[in-house]
Amino acid sequence: MSARILVAEDDVKQARLIGIYLEREGNEVQIVADGRSAIDRARSSRPDLIVLDVMMPNVDGLDVCRILRAESQVPILLLTARTTEEDMLLGLDLGADDYMAKPYSPRELTARVRALLRRSKAAGRTGPAVLTAGDLEIDTARFEVRVAGVPVVLTGKEFAILTVLAGEPGRAFTRAQIIDQVFGFDQNVLERTVDAHVMNLRRKLGRGRADRRYVETVYGRGYRLANGPGAGQ
Repeated sequence: MSARILVAEDDVKQARLIGIYLEREGNEVQIVADGRSAIDRARSSRPDLIVLDVMMPNVDGLDVCRILRAESQVPILLLTARTTEEDMLLGLDLGADDYMAKPYSPRELTARVRALLRRSKAAGRTGPAVLTAGDLEIDTARFEVRVAGVPVVLTGKEFAILTVLAGEPGRAFTRAQIIDQVFGFDQNVLERTVDAHVMNLRRKLGRGRADRRYVETVYGRGYRLANGPGAGQ
């Protein structure tokens, strides 16, 4: 599938290599070499996906991710030399949809990009246009979520997980089922990655209220979306 992809990478050789592989897939690729340019280009060109290096001049990739995620749900794939679990979870918490540690295979990178694009587009094509649970509304066509009429900005993965749960409110989905439907079999995703996304979902949907929980834990099973008029209360 053809898409507009923004690559933010200050290593010229790496950026060129990524661009070559993504263009072979038929994509239109734009390359920038610093965080400030990444923010400006993302705002002006509205790419379908961003490949974002963490270590960049001017504004680092984590800050770029945080800033752009507050403005849109564009899928973001982080590239970094940091390999600890804490670094991965920090990137996910700031809104990244996927995470690759350097050194990486360009072929795997293109496969990850294909998966992110496929799931981003599929989320708006399946099921009813608007899913509801209590005062929670999920507009799958517009990629918008509202709580009591107030918009909530989610990452692509958070939106996809919420859409899966909202497709059958009250049904308990295992972490493995969520990984299958949201991440697919082509990614080595850990169950705690799902937990991290769910934690972020609860924080955003609850809007600061610890007693307001739309996504419930089913102990020994996984997660479900609270069903009925009292959802979130």
